[in-house]
Amino acid sequence: MGTGATLRTQVGILGAGPAGLVLAHLLAAEGIDAVVLERRSRSYLESRVRAGVLEHNTAELLTEMGLGDRMRAEGMVHRGLFLRYGGVSHRIDMHALTGGRAITVYGQQEVEKDLIAARLAGDGPLLFEAEAVELSGLDTDSPTVHFVHEQRPTELRCEVIAGCDGFHGLSRAAIPARASRVFERVYPFSWLGILAQAPPAADELVYTGHERGFALHSMRSKDITRLYLQVPTHTDIADWSDARIWDELRVRLAAGTDFPLADGPILERGVTPMRSFVVEPMRHGRLFLAGDAAHIVPPTGAKGLNLAVADVRRLAEALAAFFHGGRTALLDAYSDACLRRIWRVQHFSWWMTMMLHRLDDDPVSRRLQLSQLEYVTSSPAAATSLAENYAGLPWD
Repeated sequence: MGTGATLRTQVGILGAGPAGLVLAHLLAAEGIDAVVLERRSRSYLESRVRAGVLEHNTAELLTEMGLGDRMRAEGMVHRGLFLRYGGVSHRIDMHALTGGRAITVYGQQEVEKDLIAARLAGDGPLLFEAEAVELSGLDTDSPTVHFVHEQRPTELRCEVIAGCDGFHGLSRAAIPARASRVFERVYPFSWLGILAQAPPAADELVYTGHERGFALHSMRSKDITRLYLQVPTHTDIADWSDARIWDELRVRLAAGTDFPLADGPILERGVTPMRSFVVEPMRHGRLFLAGDAAHIVPPTGAKGLNLAVADVRRLAEALAAFFHGGRTALLDAYSDACLRRIWRVQHFSWWMTMMLHRLDDDPVSRRLQLSQLEYVTSSPAAATSLAENYAGLPWD
């Protein structure tokens, strides 16, 4: 390795996912300097297929940030969603039940492209393939990120570090075990997800609770479908041929004249474990966690990206008060304020998961699920609760 170097900034941001880049953009608008370090390549971030549902709040914020043009042109606004069981689809009218709120289907990789382009166009420091190896001085007013970029060890000296580097990142691991508490639940099933060259069979998302297991019909465009199947934990993707996947989707979605599921070439496939995870508090000294570094939710509620954006919006506001006026009240309140929303979202995601997935072979469990589904699809009060949580509760 070459000779080490030293960089200085106000905020060091670990991770160039949506959390890190939205935070960097919000800080730049406040005139606050930040350096973003990302251990992956730009091409990896821009091609990784992840979440695709943006809450009303998230879409509005991206628009306010000046990053909504392509989202509005290419994204699909959904004013409702379907719950399907017994071979029948029941529409939840989010727009009507929430006073005009909706979701936008726009892939996370597309959000990444927009955020990265905006960051680089504004000459904001963004280093790809920069591996953070150590954080030091977290209990001081001058914490440091030690990282390696282009085989050169470098120190990034900051006033604050934002840990937006995901579940497997360095930031959470840098907090002493005695200083935090972890809450975790691992679910006994996973999602097998595919991206297929096939036209969607419905114009809105379809969540299906079937006796063989959960299925989800989503989309990325008028020609690309995103579909999921509940599978056992430790499922080997090699055991699932194209034909087996399409056959199982047809069984669970009860495809017929009212649901003309078209198949096509499978472009991508993978298996995603299901877990709930929260670390408390989300702060240690001058290190602040955000997004997947602090919490993971089951994907049933489509909340991961949206929760990350809610975190960094609050963190940006707190950092602006700190750097512009020396006020620390919002930073001190950051963790507790975020956790109130996080646990609400955890509950909603858990509730959706329990209502729609096959839990065991107990017929009582299945009857209880059907009772819940019937209640949600027949009671305006229950439907409103689902709609307002899915579209996204207003930011406080």
